[in-house]
Amino acid sequence: MIDTHCHLYADELMPDIDAVLCRAAEAGINKFYLPAIDSTTTAAMLKMEELYAGKCFAMIGLHPCSVKNDCLNELDNIRALLEQRNFAAIGETGLDFYWDTTYKKEQYFALEKQIELALKYKLPLVLHTRNAMQETIDVIKNYRHTELKGIFHCFGGSLHEAHQIIECGFLLGIGGVVTYKKSGLPEVVAEIDMQHIVLETDAPYLSPVPYRGKRNESSYMIEVAKKIAEIKNISVTEVDRITTSNAEKCFPALL
Repeated sequence: MIDTHCHLYADELMPDIDAVLCRAAEAGINKFYLPAIDSTTTAAMLKMEELYAGKCFAMIGLHPCSVKNDCLNELDNIRALLEQRNFAAIGETGLDFYWDTTYKKEQYFALEKQIELALKYKLPLVLHTRNAMQETIDVIKNYRHTELKGIFHCFGGSLHEAHQIIECGFLLGIGGVVTYKKSGLPEVVAEIDMQHIVLETDAPYLSPVPYRGKRNESSYMIEVAKKIAEIKNISVTEVDRITTSNAEKCFPALL
């Protein structure tokens, strides 16, 4: 299986990262896509990719919660890195109006600029959205007739929102939330064809049941796969096969 979204370079995971990756391998997870946050985490992310070449693949982008007055400098850093080397995707970017809307205008600006980079470099776009699902979808709808594709990471929206995302050619990143007792996500997943789903953890955040409240790690993604298998009445092997194929089609081959 492929963990399409995990912050393995985070401080919470680095002290025992070898063991984390060993447990992931034992659970059948052998590829990990690392979303960027901002320039303060780039070095740690790229080091992780270097240490585990062929397993870990770095994205580059600016998280909406990191968008401030200096976002032009952050975007310049992203452009400079894209000129120097290959990345797996642009992300994570998007809109987040949960914590603070002070830089709402700047978030829209940064998202549009990163969409331009995704199109220029023919890379998938990995989107974060919180309290801004429809707003993010509305931005992406403007690019339906382009080659833009990617993933709505940590999808937890409605069936109507899921259908809009799929119509835009994007995949739904499904993680630990699908295992939560009060989540409405199982009902949505039940109505979505498997060809539109990829698996993720968002480690070290959003641990699935039975690990909820603890540090998340990639090996726990097996619980997400089990839950989807239960919802769709198929085997975990089939969930693995389909979601791995979806992820491989989404991300470019990195040499």
